[in-house]
Amino acid sequence: MPHATQHADVATDVTTAELDTALRGGPFHVALRAAIAARGLPLQRVQHHLSRYGVKVGVTSLSYWQQGARRPQRPESLRAVRALEEILQLPDESLIRLLAESEEGPSGDRSSTRSYRSLVAATGVLEHLLAELESPLDSGLHALGQHERVRIGARRELLGRESHHIVRAHRDGVDRFLAVHHGDQGCAPERMTVHALENCRTGRVRWHHDTGVLVAELLFDTRLRSGETFLFRYGVEDGTAGVSREYVREFGMAGGQYALEVRFDEHALPVACHRFTQHSAAAPRSGRQQLALSRRHRSAHLVEPRVRTGVVGIGWDWE
Repeated sequence: MPHATQHADVATDVTTAELDTALRGGPFHVALRAAIAARGLPLQRVQHHLSRYGVKVGVTSLSYWQQGARRPQRPESLRAVRALEEILQLPDESLIRLLAESEEGPSGDRSSTRSYRSLVAATGVLEHLLAELESPLDSGLHALGQHERVRIGARRELLGRESHHIVRAHRDGVDRFLAVHHGDQGCAPERMTVHALENCRTGRVRWHHDTGVLVAELLFDTRLRSGETFLFRYGVEDGTAGVSREYVREFGMAGGQYALEVRFDEHALPVACHRFTQHSAAAPRSGRQQLALSRRHRSAHLVEPRVRTGVVGIGWDWE
């Protein structure tokens, strides 16, 4: 019996050492697999613990994550990774950090666009800001249509945007919408302003300086009943960052029509514009297509008849 106990202690020490090594150097899937093994939890139990955190992830997805066959990419999956850090008794940000680093590669940044690391960080910040505003995961609203107009200034900066929404309530009592604005790198969200333009008024506003995330509460003058439709419009004045090179919109669920128009100052016109899509913020970009720049209106646009989960955006080249 003493020998059996000794062997068990050695096995535990080896498992713990493997976990420590994986948490320091990654990659993400190896660290996740080592953490699950160190805690001795079958995937069904891990899934059960996640459900207690209000996060739904299938056993198959968990298996793929720890094998490296798939990566957590969507906001719900990133919430699961943060919950796993608590469930598996790991240091805060340990798995999230590895997820960001392994995606970006050794250089720490994939391109001149917003890095995956910053998007992961912004997801965590957004969750915190939404929690401050007592926002449920389900807003109670389904998007039927959205038209965004983005303005780029003479200094090539993101001046601001205006957004027109058409929504339908899928539960009773919905009386607000939480607008999210993610400024360009180096922006100052505390200097931005939010304007309620039609059928709404501005409520509480929260922001996080380091990630450039701003969340504004737009209050309706009525409580919608399930099935009712509603139209509202608001704007965000930005102009606090440097040169802007793209505008991106992420959709957590499929919905209605989306139209994006980017207008440029007459003294700062790009040489070319293009549209692009991504299955998620972590996935490679695809669907690149050149867009005509209207010289008369100094704008480029795209229209998605029915949006899918993922990312769609317009990028432009200055020279």
